[in-house]
Amino acid sequence: MKHLGDIALFVEVVRTRSFRRAASALGMPNSTLSRRIEGLEQALGLRLLNRTTRQIELTEAGRIYFERTKHIVDEARVIHEQLGDMLTQPTGTLRVSLPVDFARIFLTPLLPEFCQRYPDVSFALNLTPQRVDLVAEPFDLAIRMGALPDSQLIAHKLTEIPRGLYASPKYLNLMGIPEIPDHLASHDCFLFPWEERWLLTQNGSETGIHLNGRFRLNNVGMMQALAIEGLGIAMLAQDAVATDLAEGRLVTVLDNWTPYPISVHAVTETRLLPARTRVFIDFLKTRLRGTGAAPALPNKETS
Repeated sequence: MKHLGDIALFVEVVRTRSFRRAASALGMPNSTLSRRIEGLEQALGLRLLNRTTRQIELTEAGRIYFERTKHIVDEARVIHEQLGDMLTQPTGTLRVSLPVDFARIFLTPLLPEFCQRYPDVSFALNLTPQRVDLVAEPFDLAIRMGALPDSQLIAHKLTEIPRGLYASPKYLNLMGIPEIPDHLASHDCFLFPWEERWLLTQNGSETGIHLNGRFRLNNVGMMQALAIEGLGIAMLAQDAVATDLAEGRLVTVLDNWTPYPISVHAVTETRLLPARTRVFIDFLKTRLRGTGAAPALPNKETS
């Protein structure tokens, strides 16, 4: 088809939402890219993009055209890259959206090994608690924690992270030590903005405790820091608190009762993944396997 190359250019412009950024990524002059898109519009007899000095916007025809053509472009690109994998290592920029705490605690220690193994892969990491739109935004994958909502996205399970309840000795000396789960209702417990209760298990039994925390926040690292400062009880990943436990800054609360582990997924828009995305997901599955635990009870997703 005469305009297949121009279609790929159009998809890149939409994904980057900028002629300038698309031209830079494609390694061509901005004027050439603009001219090619105009030629595509003339061939179709439809305007695909509304251009302003600050941004571009899809027309209704452009939106339909993008939805129909992006998968064709992706499949052609992936086939090309997979054939190229026979001769070379994965290359290119891997664009990942992920939670701050997962990046800090779990991903950062693994990156040196991955970078050594795949020296031609670079990273564009977006650390955010927000759930990005993988269809509309230019990400290869997103790391998401917790139960996933129903969607058309493809989920690749990476691991499940065991958690526990922790507080500082200073807090427990002042407020008392909870002896049963119900005692937590009278304590300061750090909660996510949407959280109303904690589910705990013991020998197959389950109990739910409704809480009214003094602090509501969406950053586990700050919960841990506040717990160390003696301001309350936090539900944290066991791997994240090992040093604080060993050095006495935190102690386990209700160690006979445990929260459900939290599941971790890599989410992609399609199963047709470029080599750099495939090897990154496979690498994480292998290296995170040691953090696995019993099956997690689905809970609200925290991206």
